[in-house]
Amino acid sequence: MSKTSTAHAIDQTVGAGTASAPETMLETGHARDSAKTLQNILEVASQEFESKGFNGARIDAIAEATRTSKRMIYYHFDGKEGLYIAVLEAAYRRIREIELSMHLEDLDPVDALRELTGFTHDYHLQNPGFVRLVMVENIHNGAYLARSKVIQSVNNSAIETLSAIYERGVESGVFHPGIRPIDLHFLISAQSFYNVSNRKTFALIFKQDVESPAAIAARRAGIIESVVRMVLK
Repeated sequence: MSKTSTAHAIDQTVGAGTASAPETMLETGHARDSAKTLQNILEVASQEFESKGFNGARIDAIAEATRTSKRMIYYHFDGKEGLYIAVLEAAYRRIREIELSMHLEDLDPVDALRELTGFTHDYHLQNPGFVRLVMVENIHNGAYLARSKVIQSVNNSAIETLSAIYERGVESGVFHPGIRPIDLHFLISAQSFYNVSNRKTFALIFKQDVESPAAIAARRAGIIESVVRMVLK
């Protein structure tokens, strides 16, 4: 099978357009098995980078856990850096694909904004590994993510989705004009992210139970209300 055909088969599993994603078949097996193996490598590598950071993560450990070889991983991902970038791209692609599947255009602007904000809160809370991965990359000042050729296109949909909601709200007269969707996205992401990234230290410093169902529900409602109030007339 050609490199192009193999890349297409892999893209069906791990997402199209990943700059560092493998472009060739594994040494043996069919395209479907190859894509499954590569997806498994990405998932295991994600856990390794989340828990140990870029510097602490070991390709040997990933190879052992996936029953592949270090040589194979280097061949298909162009080394540790390429694998790390592919993991970052896959992590962002995952949340954006879910957002696009929510059919927010079927809801009125206020309900759509509430739904999107609530989802963002829930996704971060339920996927602390994603938060840790983003924190790792911020420790490196975004240096590796800056080398991705697709990360901006992957995340464009987040702003496009918010823009569509906001513009509908302005046109219907319920949202006041003059707010940049990027600022709205920042507010939603910041609150949802901090809610996970700092919950342990916050709880220790202020002696608060921040992980009880009641506390989580209250913060979720507060985040949603703060976002809606930012745009409502």
